[in-house]
Amino acid sequence: MVRILGFLVGLVFAGVAVISFFVNLVGNIQSPPEATAEEEYHVHPKALHLQSDGPFGSFDRQQVQRGFQIYKEVCSACHSMKLVAFRDLHELGYSEAEVKAIANQWATEVPSVNPDTGEPATRKATPADHFPAPYANETAARAANNNALPPDLSLMTKARHGGAAYVYSILTGYRNQPTELVKKFPGAKTPQGLHYNPYFANLNIAMPQPLVSDGQVTYAEGNPKPTVDQMAKDVSAFLVWTAEPKLENRHHYGWAVLLFLLVGTVLGYLSYQNIWAEAKRKVAPVGPLDPVNKAKRTRATKKAGVAG
Repeated sequence: MVRILGFLVGLVFAGVAVISFFVNLVGNIQSPPEATAEEEYHVHPKALHLQSDGPFGSFDRQQVQRGFQIYKEVCSACHSMKLVAFRDLHELGYSEAEVKAIANQWATEVPSVNPDTGEPATRKATPADHFPAPYANETAARAANNNALPPDLSLMTKARHGGAAYVYSILTGYRNQPTELVKKFPGAKTPQGLHYNPYFANLNIAMPQPLVSDGQVTYAEGNPKPTVDQMAKDVSAFLVWTAEPKLENRHHYGWAVLLFLLVGTVLGYLSYQNIWAEAKRKVAPVGPLDPVNKAKRTRATKKAGVAG
């Protein structure tokens, strides 16, 4: 009885679910949801090809150093990078003296405590320190940015769909809001204090355009011209490195492991062939097709007078 009741209850729930599905389906067909400005005007990230792409990718250290320069001179005023230490810059080709100088000259000092009074204080950074945040806390960061919290950039290219291409597209995607958008969606007009960027999810981003003109940052001799597009590519490449600084090692180890597995598979197959080469599997026929059984069956049928 309990099983029957359980079956009936389950049947009722299944029926309600099926009915709800078809009711909603018919409702969506008859009265489809209205299109939104985000659906029509949001644009997927532009294509970006970096040397670090693909299974054979490696970092273009000259480009990544340029990207670090962009972060230092432009982005670090608002964005933290708390998961990266100054000493990590050794991997980009900076010498020990250069890393010490970069840390010592960093615009934001590291929070500390005065050993004599116990009061909060700040000090110059050392290579062992992580990049200090530009604001003392979240409240201060929001107060300085129209209540928007600038995200930490350490893992930005892994935290956003599109990775480096997303960062590159955002940096180069600022433009005036299309008039046809405002005409079609009057409520979607970019609010005061926000900036239109079709590569951002809701089209309006709190961050002002950080790269505003060619030559905003001066590159050393022998580097490409610092156009807005080039600077956006360089800082995107740098943020790929901050998100995955061991990318090159992972690629090297991965190919070594694949080669080991391939060689191991070949050796295993050859060993199998060598061990079992002379072994002949002798399978004795059994069942009705066994010659002995067939002969017995023939004699039995003749003896019984049954036609074969």
